[in-house]
Amino acid sequence: MHKVIVIGGGWAGCAAALTARNAGAEVTILEKTDMLLGLGNVGGIMRNNGRFTAAEENIALGGGELFRITDSWARHRNINFPGHDHASLYDVTRVEPEVRRYLRGQGIEIKFMTRAVDAVCVKTRAGDRIIEKLALAGGGQLEGDVFVETTGSTGPMGNCLTYGNGCCMCILRCPAFGPRVSISAKAGGSDIMGKRKDGAYGAFSGSGKLEKQSLSQELQDALNGKGVAVVPLPKKAVKKEKLDMKVCKQYALEEYAENIVLLDTGYAKIMTPFFDLESLRQIPGFENARYVDPYAGGKGNSIRYLSVAERDNTMKVVGVENLFCGGEKSGLFVGHTEAISTGNLAGHNAVRHMKGLKLLQLPVSLAVGDLISYANKSLETEDGLMTRYTFAGAEYFARMKEKGLYSTDMEEIADRVKRFGLEGIYKERIVM
Repeated sequence: MHKVIVIGGGWAGCAAALTARNAGAEVTILEKTDMLLGLGNVGGIMRNNGRFTAAEENIALGGGELFRITDSWARHRNINFPGHDHASLYDVTRVEPEVRRYLRGQGIEIKFMTRAVDAVCVKTRAGDRIIEKLALAGGGQLEGDVFVETTGSTGPMGNCLTYGNGCCMCILRCPAFGPRVSISAKAGGSDIMGKRKDGAYGAFSGSGKLEKQSLSQELQDALNGKGVAVVPLPKKAVKKEKLDMKVCKQYALEEYAENIVLLDTGYAKIMTPFFDLESLRQIPGFENARYVDPYAGGKGNSIRYLSVAERDNTMKVVGVENLFCGGEKSGLFVGHTEAISTGNLAGHNAVRHMKGLKLLQLPVSLAVGDLISYANKSLETEDGLMTRYTFAGAEYFARMKEKGLYSTDMEEIADRVKRFGLEGIYKERIVM
């Protein structure tokens, strides 16, 4: 048996499952809810700024299946909005079923409403731990050879109450499906908590969804036609302090405090951590506005970055011999592209580990390799715990440009991967 168990079915988990499966392993995803993609059912923004480069690097590396799906279901392509160029917006109502079908078509087993709550481990002579099996909520255990944790960093409800404004009834639905459990911590590792500028732990998610039909016809037409609508706010409604709360620092720009920025992802994605409904309905065009997710988006939003595993640059969790990680579980990362990038490497290396092969560490001359390395190194500093890492903006996108890693030339990006001898490596079959 060469079995990889992926804990969490968000973008990172789906990516890890695919690269592990491509490498020849038997793969099972454990997803505590009834849907894949997690926050990917709320987001929808791809290929903006440096994410274009990262997407093409992943495609050249052989991990492009999920990007092809989001590209195929894009409602709008090559659009610009404040601080962001050449973005693609996928339809959040259509992508999850497509990903589900694709994974099952590749022979990946998906166990929905299945929550891992503990790790049964043994110790090695070196003092590290090896996970033998996972204990599941409601009883039962599941054995595996290697495990990949992609449980994210949001929840349980108590964390949103302690560090935020309470449960906002977001897409993760902790009240219905149970709290997130850190398997890295259960296996004996130590998790890291991100901070805000004021020293508080965690950060507010940066957006919510409005029912598009609850908006004025003018706003609906703008969204359907252009993919974006920017609505100026009266001075009394401007709250610049919200910019420091946002997890998505690439949107912590003045324009996002002085305007309501809407993006068309099937719903109207509102780019603010929360906006109380009574005040929102005073803005022309929003008189009948209604939140879809988080349902309490007038009060608050989910709190993230409360459980990041210590890991190396191959995505292996420190102190646990057979546990890898991806997505927000692996760093203070923001975005779907970042989740897929880390998940791809984690799933591939899980199979390499199983076969006793040297683990792959992506070179820092690739944007994906540099992000993974840079974000990890930065966690050693206090400032690093307050920084968010994304190809799409803020500190890391500036670094991309300084290092000459940012490009929208697909041939140039593919050639860069090829020069390192890494073309199609995520398609390489390891288990025969």
